[in-house]
Amino acid sequence: MKWLSVLPQQCIVLMTCLLMALEAVPIDIDKTKVKGEGHVEGEKVENPDTGLYYDEYLRQVIDVLETDKHFREKLQTADIEEIKSGKLSRELDLVSHHVRTRLDELKRQEVARLRMLIKAKMDSVQDTGIDHQALLKQFEHLNHQNPDTFEPKDLDMLIKAATSDLENYDKTRHEEFKKYEMMKEHERREYLKTLDEEKRQREESKFEEMKKKHGDHPKVHHPGSKDQLKEVWEEADGLDPNEFDPKTFFKLHDVNNDGFLDEQELEALFTKELEKVYDPKNEEDDMVEMEEERLRMREHVMNEVDINKDRLVTLEEFLRATEKKEFLEPDSWETLDQQQLFTEDELKEFESHISQQEDELRKKAEDLQKQKEELQRQHDQLQAQKQELQQVVKQMEQKKLQQGNPPAGPAGELKFQPPGEHKVGDAPKHPVGGDQPLPPGHVQEPAARTDQVHP
Repeated sequence: MKWLSVLPQQCIVLMTCLLMALEAVPIDIDKTKVKGEGHVEGEKVENPDTGLYYDEYLRQVIDVLETDKHFREKLQTADIEEIKSGKLSRELDLVSHHVRTRLDELKRQEVARLRMLIKAKMDSVQDTGIDHQALLKQFEHLNHQNPDTFEPKDLDMLIKAATSDLENYDKTRHEEFKKYEMMKEHERREYLKTLDEEKRQREESKFEEMKKKHGDHPKVHHPGSKDQLKEVWEEADGLDPNEFDPKTFFKLHDVNNDGFLDEQELEALFTKELEKVYDPKNEEDDMVEMEEERLRMREHVMNEVDINKDRLVTLEEFLRATEKKEFLEPDSWETLDQQQLFTEDELKEFESHISQQEDELRKKAEDLQKQKEELQRQHDQLQAQKQELQQVVKQMEQKKLQQGNPPAGPAGELKFQPPGEHKVGDAPKHPVGGDQPLPPGHVQEPAARTDQVHP
């Protein structure tokens, strides 16, 4: 389906980038000689990750919309402008109740996921009083004001967000690659500073030798030129180069048979050229640079061939490109090792930024160390106070013992009687039989015998 083939770097057809059913093309297999492995209609094809943080949500929405016959028919007949303008989003009101219910559920799950991400991020910096609703505003692929139901506005926002993000995807990748190269050079120079003169010279010589070895490779054909495509035709497809036919070539490498060469299918065509320059077994070959080279080749071909700039190459566009002079007599292609990836001024600015970040991290580390020392000081102080209190309690107990005041038992009772005191019931009886004790100094008279006979 047309709309399914527009996903990978752009999303120009509803989620354009959504389900572009594109796998890396197996160019090492002769498609004309393999039988029984043709594309089966309705077969589920694994799609490449778009790289968007809401990639799974995007795919799930498309999968659900595909189940509605009316919406599916509209997608098949819609052009790119109808999709990008939001006109297609209004068709959501006509889908079945079951589909809308499922979309509502997907949206609630996505909102819950985003809230969980926000909470995790805030918890990592120990923040409190989180306003999830306000923070959801930073996500532009759904309507945060209505977290419960999936409406036409949600579909419109999802399409526009995916289109914008994917259109900036290549630019972001180039910027990240440039930073990667500058970091490599920065670290190399910093390492050289740690060496003595003799070792530094050896390292410099080794570096220049590796650069020379990397640059010593076979000629790289201009991407998209006749020579480059014929090489794929012969070495990857196993066909006679004298029988090269552009139309047949297009159909061979339209892996999902959707009538387009998408970005992944184009990038697969450059594998043979890249293998001339990069070998993962060689120390001097950087595989990150190889992927950047692949991206540059694909962008170049798209700029030359993709007339309507929808990031898809039709058979008509492809055949028209083969009629140009550049197809037969292209300019030479400069690989990354033949280009200056950054200037000294850019490197100095990058190093200044790195230095600033290091200073900030160092300051944070110092602050944390001070906090640690302060906490340790407070801990030691509390321990000292505890020991001092224990010593005071011990001294008080000893003083009580010396004064004759016994320490209290567990229930507060005295553990023993002081001298001169008696237990209840042991006090001397009153002389007349009473229970009152005798006054001090009074001697109790012996009681008269009860068996004495009186005259």
